[in-house]
Amino acid sequence: MKREGMVLIISAPSGAGKTTLCHHLLKQFPDMRESISYTTRTPRQGEVDGEDYFFVSRDQFQQMVEDDAFAEWAEVHGNLYGTALKTLQDARKNGIDMLLDIDCQGAMKLKEQFEGGCYIFIMPPSMVELRRRLEGRSSDSQEVIDRRIFRAAEEIKEARWYDYIIINDSLEKALQELASIVVSNSRKTFRMMAHISKLFDI
Repeated sequence: MKREGMVLIISAPSGAGKTTLCHHLLKQFPDMRESISYTTRTPRQGEVDGEDYFFVSRDQFQQMVEDDAFAEWAEVHGNLYGTALKTLQDARKNGIDMLLDIDCQGAMKLKEQFEGGCYIFIMPPSMVELRRRLEGRSSDSQEVIDRRIFRAAEEIKEARWYDYIIINDSLEKALQELASIVVSNSRKTFRMMAHISKLFDI
């Protein structure tokens, strides 16, 4: 019998390096899976249903909301996005570690609906460095960058209720800290006991 699966929730302001860290984490822990969200938006070129997202109609999504099928959901730029409660419950039951890359709003909703998740906030070294990173992308206008900086300041205030905070001033160091959190949480007694009981017949 496997240990109980772990649900890892990672949030960060835009530019803090969350996507890069999640990508490296999934490579370091190949058995870990990334949660696939449901969405009402139209698939982009190259996106595959069931791999990138579960693409559903607005009516289907609303029915799932009415059925309390989501652990968390939100409307972003006119489209609906949600994490199915069953996905997380099945992963936990089957000993699968699940990674969720969601914003503070979604993480807070998830914390209210789903017990036992591990919440990690990725922090930039400073607001000055965050602005430098955002400007370095050369893909956003100054207005968009200013909006992201303003939102980042609001999101950073939410970090206080997360279980862990990692300051991403060095990718290698931040990844090492993130990996150590994954390992220590995967070995918590309540996750290991089912496996131990089977192993030692206790």
